[in-house]
Amino acid sequence: MGLGLLGRGIKDAIFFAKRGADVIVTDLKTEAQLESSISRLEGLNITYRLGEHCEEDFDWADLIIKNAGVPPTSPYLQYAIKKGKRIEMDESLFAEYCPCKIIGITGTRGKSTTTTLIGQIVEHNKELLGYRKVFVSGNLQGEATLPLIDEVTKDDVVILELSSWQLQGFGVNKLSPHIAVFTNLFPDHLNYYKTMEDYGADKKNIFLFQKKRDYAVFNKNNEYTRQVSIDAPSVVRWFEASDVPQDWQLKVTGQHNLENIAAAMAVGKILGLKKTEMQHPICEFTGLEHRLEFVKKINNIAFINDTTSTTPIAGQTALAAIKTPIILIAGGATKNLPLLDFAKDLTTKVKAVVLLEGTATDELEREIKNFNGAHIIIGRYKIFKDAIDRAYAQALPGDTILLSPGCASFGMFKNEFDRGEQFKRIVNQIK
Repeated sequence: MGLGLLGRGIKDAIFFAKRGADVIVTDLKTEAQLESSISRLEGLNITYRLGEHCEEDFDWADLIIKNAGVPPTSPYLQYAIKKGKRIEMDESLFAEYCPCKIIGITGTRGKSTTTTLIGQIVEHNKELLGYRKVFVSGNLQGEATLPLIDEVTKDDVVILELSSWQLQGFGVNKLSPHIAVFTNLFPDHLNYYKTMEDYGADKKNIFLFQKKRDYAVFNKNNEYTRQVSIDAPSVVRWFEASDVPQDWQLKVTGQHNLENIAAAMAVGKILGLKKTEMQHPICEFTGLEHRLEFVKKINNIAFINDTTSTTPIAGQTALAAIKTPIILIAGGATKNLPLLDFAKDLTTKVKAVVLLEGTATDELEREIKNFNGAHIIIGRYKIFKDAIDRAYAQALPGDTILLSPGCASFGMFKNEFDRGEQFKRIVNQIK
C-alpha cells in the first residue's frame, strides 16, 4: 500500500514477488506519476491498482505492507483492521525476524547523518568488534530493509534510520532496537500528526520496548529527549557536542554535526570502542548528499544544497553553520509549523532571500516583513531556475547561495530530493 518514488516500496514489491507471493500494488498516484517505479518492476507477477484504493484488494490480501507515509487514519487501513487483516511495515517486519543486533536511530534532525556515521565507525572496526557484515538501511533514501532478511546472519549488525512513521510499526509489534539513539525532537510533520504529543509518541517506540540490558542514547541538550529519557526501561547514555575532541580535523561543519558525531561516538563507546578507534572514520566523513552539500563555486560564489531542510529549525541550523554572506532560497509547502523564529533569524543572518512559491510562503514572507526584513526579499518565483538565476545575479564573490527552504517540497517538486537534484543540475549548467 503505497509504492512511492524513492525505492523502498519498489524493493518490497520485488521481495514478495520473487518469493512467489501474489502481489497487488495499490497507490493513489497514477500510472504516469509512478512510471519510473513501475518500470523497475517489469517482468514480475504484480497486479496494479493505481490512482485509487479499493476495499476488495484489502479483502483479498493475507498480508498488507503499509508504506511509511500512509496515515493510520486511512479508511482502507481502518477497513482492513475491522476485517482482522495483518498489517505490517517494512522495518518492523524485518526486526521481528532479524537474527542479529539492531542499532536504531531516530529524531527530527540528524538521523541520516548519525546513521551513516555509526555505519562507517562500525564498518571500520568490524573485525575488532567481531561482526561478519554491517548493514545500514531504514529511512535512508532508496533503501528497503525487509529484503535484507535474505542476507543477515546472527554474526552481523544492522543499523537502521527510523522515522516516526516507521516506528508506528515497532509500536504495534512492541519491538525496539537493542541500541536506540534519539538525536532530538523539534516540531515537524504537523500536517500529518494532530499534535506534537502524537509525533513524539511514535518516536518513543524506539526505546519503549527495550530490555533492561539494552541501551537508549539521548541528546543531553534537547529539552524533549531529556524529558522522555525517564521512560526508558534500559540503560541510559547521553551525548553532547562537547564530547567531540576539539583537536580532531573534521570535514563537516556546524554545531549540529558535532551533536551527530557525539551521538555516533556514544554508540561506539557502548560497543567497546575507544576514541582513537573512531577518529579516522569520523574525520574522513564528508557529509551526506542534500544536507549542506557543497555543489560548486562559480566566480568565487559557493552554492550549497540543503534541500532536506524541510522544517524551520533545519533552516535555522543551516544559517548558523555558514559563516560567509548568505543569499538564501527559501519557502515552499507548509507542514503547519510556526515560521516566526526562522523568519527572525533570516532578517539578521542573510543579505538577501529568494522565495519559492508554496502554501507556506505567504506566512514566511509576512513574518520576514514583521521583522523589518522587506528589503531583503528580492523575488518570489514559481520557476526554480528563475529563483536560482535571481540569487546568482545578486551574489558577489565570497557569498554563498544556500538552498535551505525550511519548508516541504510538495507542489513544485516530486519530493525534497527532486528539489535538490534540480538545484544541482541548474547550478552545474551556469556558465
